[in-house]
Amino acid sequence: MSEPVAIVPNHVAIIPDGNRRWARARGLEPWKGHEEGAKTMRELIRKARDLGVRELSIWGSSLENLRKRPLEESRELLRIYSEQFRDLSESEELMKDRVRVRIIGRWREQFPAPLKRLLNDLEEKTASHDGHFLNFFLAYSGVDDMLSAFRSIVGSGMRPEEVTEESVKRVLLSRDVAPVDLLIRTGGDAHLSAGFLMWETADSQLFFSEKLFPDFDAESLSDAVDEFSRRERRYGK
Repeated sequence: MSEPVAIVPNHVAIIPDGNRRWARARGLEPWKGHEEGAKTMRELIRKARDLGVRELSIWGSSLENLRKRPLEESRELLRIYSEQFRDLSESEELMKDRVRVRIIGRWREQFPAPLKRLLNDLEEKTASHDGHFLNFFLAYSGVDDMLSAFRSIVGSGMRPEEVTEESVKRVLLSRDVAPVDLLIRTGGDAHLSAGFLMWETADSQLFFSEKLFPDFDAESLSDAVDEFSRRERRYGK
């Protein structure tokens, strides 16, 4: 008898919580946790493709993160973004596997000009790719995304009976993002934050890990996907 085929989620989204706590537990500055988290992120991006996940979304920062955190930490976080996205732009794997990178959120309103140019160039460089999709959410809030969508619909003069799931989706910042099959949150807190991808996670399976994000390695992702494959998705039936 042949073994059953494992069900791999098409789209995995990750809320990477715990970088600062990881650093604090080791007596390090907060941005050292962000640096370790960035290393983990690179490992997970590669592992997701190896597992057959076609779309991966990673929440990098909320709309308020840079405003509320100490200035030095915010500067270091922007430095880490610059380094990581420059490395990603130069990745041969990105080209070989035809990975399209999308940067979603209000980052154009908050980030310095050099970093904005880097992110814009990365999006344009991969715009024609259709092998895999890699979404980064920077200066993003799901609540803000939904409010902006509703305002857009109201401003368009659309009649109530004309409002559909499709018309709402078209005006979201996340309009091009597929429904999330598996939403993972690290850091030991079993809750969601700021309405992250609230439209796309309506039918998601949830996986909460006790591990702080720097410790959520490729094997941890594989375990989460394996658990997903054993679950039954009933969609309210």
